[in-house]
Amino acid sequence: MAAKTPNSLHPFFREKRILFPVLLLSGIGIVMVYSASSSISMEDHNNLFYYMKKQALFLSISLCVMFVTASFPYRLYRSFAYIILAAALGLLVAVLFPGLHIKAGGAYRWLNLGGFTFQPAEFAKLAMILFMAYSLAKKQELIAQFSVGFFPHAVIFGLFAGLIILQPDFGTIVVMGLICWGMMFVAGVRLLHLLSPLPLVIPIVYFLIFKVEYRMLRILTFLNPWDDPYNTGYQITNSLKAIGSGGLFGKGIGLGMQKMHYLPEPHTDFIFSIIGEELGLVGVFAIFILYIILLVTGSQIAKHADNMFGSITAAGLTLYIGVQVIINTGVALGVLPTKGLTLPFISYGGTSLVVNMAAMGILMNIGASNKNDR
Repeated sequence: MAAKTPNSLHPFFREKRILFPVLLLSGIGIVMVYSASSSISMEDHNNLFYYMKKQALFLSISLCVMFVTASFPYRLYRSFAYIILAAALGLLVAVLFPGLHIKAGGAYRWLNLGGFTFQPAEFAKLAMILFMAYSLAKKQELIAQFSVGFFPHAVIFGLFAGLIILQPDFGTIVVMGLICWGMMFVAGVRLLHLLSPLPLVIPIVYFLIFKVEYRMLRILTFLNPWDDPYNTGYQITNSLKAIGSGGLFGKGIGLGMQKMHYLPEPHTDFIFSIIGEELGLVGVFAIFILYIILLVTGSQIAKHADNMFGSITAAGLTLYIGVQVIINTGVALGVLPTKGLTLPFISYGGTSLVVNMAAMGILMNIGASNKNDR
């Protein structure tokens, strides 16, 4: 029997530059979720492995989802663009209704689906990427016109942003805005048009940040967290203590101290800080290398796509991962204001992991399709 050629392999196995980094990051995530959450798991659930087991279940489901999206021809998403968009908007509306949502930290960001929780904003990011890619690719001939290339896509983003701010979730709006504007830039929308909303956006951002007390407090804390390190600045200061104490090789897995009720959300928002403390600079550097491999691969797939829809979609999916990595690690390192955002493939969380894996599956399919066409 003749050996299989590379082009006969399933996209899931062909795109090894995506598969291997994702698997390695996910494996590191399982270990670090256990290490970061063991104390909380024992205290809240009398089980050291509670969050690790759930994350392992999420990972199993996510790998299946990635295999499915890698199998699905990406060109067909153009036919379902409006359906996906409507589903995302419907879920964002549903999360606002009492009885359907779950309140946590003063926000309504999760749907209760018979014992399972789902965060619609995560799916909304992926839905926006697919719809924006479809729309921008379809309008290529007139993309330089403000009324065609910029305005309708800004309206779509505004619709998403309006629903998400009601939850409220300002950080997700920032992420979606960066992805949206990045995709329009890649698609050829004029830079002047991309900058045109600034006179309107600046006052809105000013109001949303400086006229809302807790957001204003976050900015002041970010500017000087050491003014009040045991109260408003405790998140950033303890994050910096964790990373700084790790040194070159770290204290060792499970030996970190900041997860012991010093650093909030050590297995989700601040898991990067625990990685710095327990794996040191070497571990942090290795994780960044894996992310860089993913982002470079995504950029190459976007560059070599055989059609504009594939190129813009790949660019959007790459931005999706890159923006989240930059914001999460930036917050942990104290170079960005505190914002709850997961570290892709590593942080604890089912919805974010499933959507991230689905995105990588689509990217795999685009990359495999490019090779088939060549």
